[in-house]
Amino acid sequence: MTPVLEFKDIARAYRKGETVLDGVSFQMREGEVVGLLGRNGAGKTTLIRIAMGMLQPQRGEVLVFGLSPMLDPVEVKRRIGYVSEDQALPPRSTVAELIAFHRKLFATWDASLEKQLLDRFGLRPADKIHQLSKGQARQVALLCAICHRPELLILDEPAGGLYPAARREFLEASIQLLNREGSAILFSSHHMGDVERLGGRVILLDKGKVLLDRELDSLHEKFCVALAPAASAQSGSMERMPGCLRTRLVGEDVHAVFEGEPAQVAARLSEHFGAEEFRCSRVPLEDLFVELVGGSLHA
Repeated sequence: MTPVLEFKDIARAYRKGETVLDGVSFQMREGEVVGLLGRNGAGKTTLIRIAMGMLQPQRGEVLVFGLSPMLDPVEVKRRIGYVSEDQALPPRSTVAELIAFHRKLFATWDASLEKQLLDRFGLRPADKIHQLSKGQARQVALLCAICHRPELLILDEPAGGLYPAARREFLEASIQLLNREGSAILFSSHHMGDVERLGGRVILLDKGKVLLDRELDSLHEKFCVALAPAASAQSGSMERMPGCLRTRLVGEDVHAVFEGEPAQVAARLSEHFGAEEFRCSRVPLEDLFVELVGGSLHA
């Protein structure tokens, strides 16, 4: 089966010596929900813009439904829905005018879904975009993105800046209305709660590369963080051990992320270093990602 979305060895830099993406490769299948994570500047938005045909990769290839978004833009965009945090809507247009414009663009427009979302979000068709709150404007953008029932929905920090209840409503509307019918969804977010609630698979970008690509359930069950005094475990030596994804020095301790059961990892570390000062435990998803990227995802 042809992947819905496929990145092959994508590289992109904006200035010489400042690589944003460096060999990113992964696929998405029909019906998958994928959370794309990474600190600010990790390349999430650049990767999404490449998928949308807004940017050209300097190396590699992106395929959407087996097509190039640069060479077949109309066919690709006909089957995609897209909402981003900085997406601009025409401020003087009314909600009704914007909906009418998108209804003409897409032959698959679902009028019953349009009405359902207008009622659900409490949007008034006669209101102008500039009269709406930030959350309401984002809801209009979502309505326009999903009422043609796209096969792939791409959300680039779509709920950024919204208060928690509005953010949850926004994202749950996306998932409930599309994914249950088989649409694939790729969304980037800084909020671990969003990922834990909605994502089936997590891809973490760090320093231009895919650092982690796992099902969400496996992150809870199969990863742990080991802590040890730096004097007992040199971070470089620990990082070369099988199953170690990343180490970092925190004060006088070494923190290391390992794939494996905590007790088994602790036993391996004690045997390897000849010490018994290793503490291994599972941690919440947000703490795990902080350990992996060396700081807050907001940094």
